[in-house]
Amino acid sequence: MPVTDISTDAENRTMTLVADFAAPIERLWKAFTDPSQLERFWGPPGWPSTFHQFDFTVGGKAVYYMTSPKGERSGGSWEFLNILEPHGFEVIDAFVDDEGKPLEGFPSMRMTFAFESTADGSRMINTSHFDSAEALEQVVAMGAVEGSRMAMNQLDVVLQDLREYAQGKGIRVELLDDTHVRITRLVDGPRELVWRAHHDAELLKQWMLGPDGWEMTESVIGAAPGDVHRTSWAPVGDTEGEAFGFEGEVLLVDAPRREVSTERMQGMEGPSTLNDLNLYEEDGATLLTLLIEYPDKDTRDMILATGMADGMEESYARLEREVLSPSRS
Repeated sequence: MPVTDISTDAENRTMTLVADFAAPIERLWKAFTDPSQLERFWGPPGWPSTFHQFDFTVGGKAVYYMTSPKGERSGGSWEFLNILEPHGFEVIDAFVDDEGKPLEGFPSMRMTFAFESTADGSRMINTSHFDSAEALEQVVAMGAVEGSRMAMNQLDVVLQDLREYAQGKGIRVELLDDTHVRITRLVDGPRELVWRAHHDAELLKQWMLGPDGWEMTESVIGAAPGDVHRTSWAPVGDTEGEAFGFEGEVLLVDAPRREVSTERMQGMEGPSTLNDLNLYEEDGATLLTLLIEYPDKDTRDMILATGMADGMEESYARLEREVLSPSRS
């Protein structure tokens, strides 16, 4: 993971994050000064950002909001004080409302981004300067330390060419903590087609089958928040196993970029998982990221032990082979 240290200093009223990257300083600079790239990591998993204003000049402003899996928004702004390409920049960072106005009761801070070259690539030193020890304590209590760590640890993916990072490597499963799992896979096809393959019932029946020997017997797709979704499978011929299915509710739709829904096995009581699907396209390929929130560690481990990741890999290989490839020929 890129982040090597996060420290707070109550006497000097600072929080400092240090991270090392296997990429040149110019590439790191680009990631922090291009809003389309910032949106991929500025915010912890499950809270991706959207920059709707980005005036990268001294005196200019960037305004953004982060959206939770349940649709809550948290807004922020940067006022650029200094810019020294490619070595860093300085901003006033503030919490803002939907109109971009500073929120009462929340501190603003002076924040510096310093980039330097290293023998293996580059280093970022991000220092936040607070007006008081109380303001520092308030931000730390809001989860800034762990949130910053998780956000910056997403940067490795952004700094690499997408195909170089993920092509041919299949499903990747990362345990972020006791209840959160991140699954990623590169799908060789444009985002619009990958999104449609997930939301067209007839297409879904062609590829989301897991291992050979199964068929999808039911596919009800939710198109908007509040809609119910339901999918069922059954064994075919001599395949061993019992029919099963999943159901849940759609919570958020931002086509063709993001969809969040709950999910549980049909006929089972108890809490659901929260599934946050994100699609990002680069050079005709789509990085699929699925962030799953489980109710507890035991449920997480039980579901992963079923071979879920292997079944997903077989399904996505089938998607590329039987749905996406024919559509491009």
